Amino acid sequence: MNRRESLKALGLTAVSTGVLLEACNTEDKKNAKGPVTPSATDNAGREPFEVERNKKLNAERFFTEHELATITVLVDIIIPKDDKSGSASDAGVPEFIEFIVKDIPSHQTPIRGGLRWLDSQCLSRYEAVFKDAGKEQQLEMVNDIAWPQDVKPGMEQGVAFFNRMRDLTASGFFTSEIGFKDLGYVGNTPNRWSGVPEDVLKQYGMENV
Repeated sequence: MNRRESLKALGLTAVSTGVLLEACNTEDKKNAKGPVTPSATDNAGREPFEVERNKKLNAERFFTEHELATITVLVDIIIPKDDKSGSASDAGVPEFIEFIVKDIPSHQTPIRGGLRWLDSQCLSRYEAVFKDAGKEQQLEMVNDIAWPQDVKPGMEQGVAFFNRMRDLTASGFFTSEIGFKDLGYVGNTPNRWSGVPEDVLKQYGMENV
């Protein structure tokens, strides 16, 4: 089972319910690419304080370019592109996480600290920060923090960081248009009413009515 299928089989139930609800409760809207922050013109039904808050969040930038590049590499390892659909970054997950950490500030310190921990580990091992390490080195690093039941001494912070990133990545991907299509979710679809079925009419003696 590949990583994407593992996430579909396990991730949607393993993803923190709180994180998923928080993701759905943000004002994020989805376009063909993925989650994007709300536009100034999309304010129908919102209170004035909500409009102002969204403007403020959209005007802010939390992650540095280096941090966002690192997040992009990491989320694409968690959900890579395959022959069925795009990767996490194709679905706009880095932008989703950027918005989430501003909308839910409790994510900020753990994620920023985790990114620095990740770079520190990679510099010690490979003499390169995570985003600049080789692909095999990146995967080796991720495999050391991806399995909580097999955590090695001294790697606890990395495991906690990766679990949070995996939750946010799955939340962002599977609430995007790309993610919906990947799951085969089509939502409510129109139906055609052709009357009461013949067998039901016969059952009640109403076939000739």
